[in-house]
Amino acid sequence: MDTKTTLQITLQEQVEVLEKGFDLPLPETPSHRVDGGARAWCTLLGGVLMATVTFGYVNAFGVYQDIYTRSQAATASNVSWIGSTQLFFLFAMGLPAGKLLGMGYLRQTNLVGSLIYVFSLFMVSLAHTDTYYQVYLSQGVGLGVGAGLLYVPAVAVQAHHWKRRRAFAMGVVVTGSSLGGIIFPIMLNRLFQSSVGFEWGVRASAFVVLGLLIMANLLMSDNPSVKGGGEKPVLKNILTDIPFMLSSFGVFVITWGIFFPYFYVQLFAVLHGVDPSIAFYSLAIMNAAGLPGRVLPGILADRFGPFNIIAPVLLVNAALIFALFGVSAEGGIVAFVVFYGAFSGAFMTLWAPCAAALAVHPNEVGIRFGVGYFMSAFGTLIGAPIDGALLGKSFLWSKPIIFSGASIFQNYEAFVRLNVAH
Repeated sequence: MDTKTTLQITLQEQVEVLEKGFDLPLPETPSHRVDGGARAWCTLLGGVLMATVTFGYVNAFGVYQDIYTRSQAATASNVSWIGSTQLFFLFAMGLPAGKLLGMGYLRQTNLVGSLIYVFSLFMVSLAHTDTYYQVYLSQGVGLGVGAGLLYVPAVAVQAHHWKRRRAFAMGVVVTGSSLGGIIFPIMLNRLFQSSVGFEWGVRASAFVVLGLLIMANLLMSDNPSVKGGGEKPVLKNILTDIPFMLSSFGVFVITWGIFFPYFYVQLFAVLHGVDPSIAFYSLAIMNAAGLPGRVLPGILADRFGPFNIIAPVLLVNAALIFALFGVSAEGGIVAFVVFYGAFSGAFMTLWAPCAAALAVHPNEVGIRFGVGYFMSAFGTLIGAPIDGALLGKSFLWSKPIIFSGASIFQNYEAFVRLNVAH
């Protein structure tokens, strides 16, 4: 396929992209096997480990939110800025990290990101929890920047090794965020509530992160033939790709609400009188439910196209947020975290294949991920603090529930209209 022709994609081709996904030309050489082989599977496993220690650790922020808020070190809204800043940099750093991946600097980016991430996590253990700026800089900024250099390339590089099963491979990598969201909330709650305490609890988690990052760095590699294939990605062409920009803006608004339960479900459970032994496991249960939710949609997306799967997933997520109005007992909390974990995990899995499907060459995938995640980063930055401000000191849960549910629902309608229009 002529690369110059593909860059000027026709309306009909855009329609086919939205319905089934774009069949990216992926170079295959005798030394590199596509859709299998040791390098592909090792990179997949390394990507899972990267997602586990980055997005997975961020998914455990609800533990910190609960501790910081109930210790009255800061208001719920101010504490939320720490977690939302983490998410902001996790996504925003995808822009330079995606560009570096396209230039062939995966290993160097992973090394720098790993050093920043581990150093910042140890700094969290040294920060005084009653000194806001220390926690904000180490946990919000430091961890966020390090995670951003690691997470987006870990997902995007799968496009170098997988073609027919690309959405499935990306979905498997994203399951790492659920694995981390299971392991770290349980680990941190246990350590913080024991004689180990906060400081050594954080350090223990940092040593676990260090070990997993070493393995991930050794396992992951890019495909050198992709770096030189096709024309260099032109940012202007990507920014004028209407379906891509519409979907990216939709994700920006969706992130105002999609992370609300990840920040507040443990606090919600505690303040509704749920047994602490269940409340402290709520985040872990939600992330455990996300495991099948992050794999099965990828399989369906490979068959039916990611855009055809993401719209109903968004509708269910919005409905579940509004269902919190009727949740007050332990059974309701458990049911909510199970279903929300599965369907929110599905959304987080599906947007990456959507962005990859709109690329015209594998060397574009990294920068498309970067642009899309950069836009969504601003949504994650303001979403949780808005929830915290709406919640207020009197903990009026109805306001953040309406805000979060509406943010998701209105973009369900946008994705449906986008598909119907084409």
